[in-house]
Amino acid sequence: MADDRLIVALDVSTMDDMKEIVTSLGDAVSFYKVGMELFYAEGEQTVRFLQEQNKQVFLDLKLHDIPNTVAHGVSSLTRLGANLITMHGQGGPVMMKAAVKAAHETAEQLGVERTKLLAITVLTSFDDEAWTSTGGQLPISDQVIRLAKLAKECGMDGVVCSALEAKMIREACGDDFLIVTPGIRPSFAATNDQKRIATPASALQDGASRLVIGRPITQAENPREAVRLIIEEMENVSK
Repeated sequence: MADDRLIVALDVSTMDDMKEIVTSLGDAVSFYKVGMELFYAEGEQTVRFLQEQNKQVFLDLKLHDIPNTVAHGVSSLTRLGANLITMHGQGGPVMMKAAVKAAHETAEQLGVERTKLLAITVLTSFDDEAWTSTGGQLPISDQVIRLAKLAKECGMDGVVCSALEAKMIREACGDDFLIVTPGIRPSFAATNDQKRIATPASALQDGASRLVIGRPITQAENPREAVRLIIEEMENVSK
């Protein structure tokens, strides 16, 4: 039943809550996102637990610092064995290139598969008004495309972006570029605090590689049934 294009966001703060979600979903989900809330509270054991359950891990810590610091952080996370990790594209080309180099060198030293790196473009909580208030000069979509192209030039594996920009990024960056889209709301779910959202099917049709979905699953009355309905929405879109 599992479709690895679906990443379930573990937006909880304890191991007990995390284990309850993962156990209840069982073999219906193969890929999970661990973000700041959970990782800062419980640390590496979150990733270890998911690996023990044969799950893939998207470690969404949004690294953003000087190049040397980010490079060392990427080395540590590569050793941890996360499948995907994030950093802010706004950190610039020197930072992203340092991260790419660190990921390659660490994976080669360990003889393991390299962790894939994603650049955060513009958070899906931004709408035009909020973006302008923070000093954004370009329209959101233009800034997203600009950062996506820069990330690819720096050797990054892909980006995190709104599904609304996925089609433009796919056209600009090619078929082998990963596009991970949060802000996905299936037809049965509320929008919550996300502004730039899309349904699972429309996001995939527009070029998204993987979809990140949290509350519509984890806060559903029947989480496993919510997953089934989402995969049903996804299944008519070929991989």
